[in-house]
Amino acid sequence: MAIPTTGRATARPRDGDVLAASRRRSATTGLGVVAGLLALFSVYAIIDGGPTLYLQRVLDGVGNGVLYGMVALALVLVFKATGVINFAQGAMAMVGTYLAFTAAEKWALPLVVAIIAGMVVSAAAAAGIERVLIRPFDPANHLAITIVTLALYLALNALAALLWGFDPRGFPTLFPTGPDDFITIGGARLYYTSLGTALLVVAVVVVLQLSLSRTKLGLAFRCVSAGVEPSRLLGIHIGRTVQSSWALAAAVGTLAGCLAAPTTYLDPTFMDKILVYAFAAATLGGLDSIAGALVGGIVVGLSIALLTGYIPALGGQFGLGCAFFVIVAVLQFKPAGLLGRRTQERV
Repeated sequence: MAIPTTGRATARPRDGDVLAASRRRSATTGLGVVAGLLALFSVYAIIDGGPTLYLQRVLDGVGNGVLYGMVALALVLVFKATGVINFAQGAMAMVGTYLAFTAAEKWALPLVVAIIAGMVVSAAAAAGIERVLIRPFDPANHLAITIVTLALYLALNALAALLWGFDPRGFPTLFPTGPDDFITIGGARLYYTSLGTALLVVAVVVVLQLSLSRTKLGLAFRCVSAGVEPSRLLGIHIGRTVQSSWALAAAVGTLAGCLAAPTTYLDPTFMDKILVYAFAAATLGGLDSIAGALVGGIVVGLSIALLTGYIPALGGQFGLGCAFFVIVAVLQFKPAGLLGRRTQERV
């Protein structure tokens, strides 16, 4: 007996589509939880101190958060290509910032040109460091590479102290800093420095996200991070890919240092605290997510600004404790982060 058919075949969803949908649901759920917690605390904050004070602290938190996200972006770039956290990233950014400072102060270069020069030199130096110190090790030996980055952190701090000393120095800013250089929003002040920094960071994130998602270099990053031997079989040059990630991360880190230095004093340790916040931001957003670095940085900056602002008992030093708590909580409950990719291993 013939079995009637409708003339249409039922399409079976592909594994990739199912994983992508699951990833989107997971990211939406995570972002929803974070947004809900911030919303609940915001209600308390507005009732406690009024909307103007709340808005001012939100603007301050977002301004700090984009800087954390920028440094986290440098961490993500190396992790995407190697699967390793570069603990020397803050020290490399610090040296690059000193190079830009020297170019501006000693050689009288315009600040924009000095920052670009610092980015180029630091990228070239990072490429050389990768070739001399990192490449001799097996790319799959993450422990050895991590120990090398820790040693590099100590060496760069000592080198900066030897060359520039420990005296704090003021770093010029790219944006206007006069007493009237701000925009009033609901009674709160948004300074041009914060606005310009945020727009510049967003532009960098968009460019990198598009470049690494639509170019062969971005594909090579993902392949090498997923597996060294399969990448070699596909014809990917492992050394050049890792070297490119180090150079790109050093340039981005230098730009982040030059944006952060005007808010504090420039000395050999000025990036250490920012790096801790950047670790929290990268972990929260996802260590392999470009956009996640910025999202994580903003969430970390907002959390620290609101918690320390409205709970005086916590004190100003609670920021580091908050960053540590974020790292532990994310690794415990959502290791891939808000926007990161979950890895699957055959066992």
